[in-house]
Amino acid sequence: MNEKTFWALMDGLSCHPGDRHERLEWLRGELRRRPAVEGVEFQARLEVACAAVTTGALWRAVGRIEGGLCSDDSFDYFALWLVAQGRETYRAVLADPDALADVAEVRALVGRHPREWCDDEWPEWEELDYVAQEVFDELTGQEDGCGEAFHEALEAVQDACAKVEEETVTVEATVTAGTPRLDVLFPVETTS
Repeated sequence: MNEKTFWALMDGLSCHPGDRHERLEWLRGELRRRPAVEGVEFQARLEVACAAVTTGALWRAVGRIEGGLCSDDSFDYFALWLVAQGRETYRAVLADPDALADVAEVRALVGRHPREWCDDEWPEWEELDYVAQEVFDELTGQEDGCGEAFHEALEAVQDACAKVEEETVTVEATVTAGTPRLDVLFPVETTS
């Protein structure tokens, strides 16, 4: 699976109607139509895209949105959510974390404490990380439950990719002044 195909799937996922469960079922269906190895390649690309999200500026932005409640796991799930927003949003936010202020799902959280958010409202999407393995197990008849065959296949794909020059696109941050729009939308709560 090349980068173009991966992002076409993410763009499709981002605009597919329905709740998160329905959108993940759509993605499962798309991956089921492909050879099992493409699901593994999908996961490898997903992990590369998520790794690029791990910056101090984005960590601070997510912490601002989530009211300081962002753990290591929460940030990983945020990265998955961001990739699922599609290529255009992903690239915009990597270039300028304050662009999160333009994302409708983020704006819907403004003025509400995180304790008031429904599970599907959090800018996190842990379940996306399991789709490729679920489909791989289904397509290959794996019954081990721990994904050993999937992880071995993923490791082989990652090793092969490391030996071949990737068609990665570097996104450079254009803003270094912080997140002024997010700061206004999600002010720090003070306790008296």
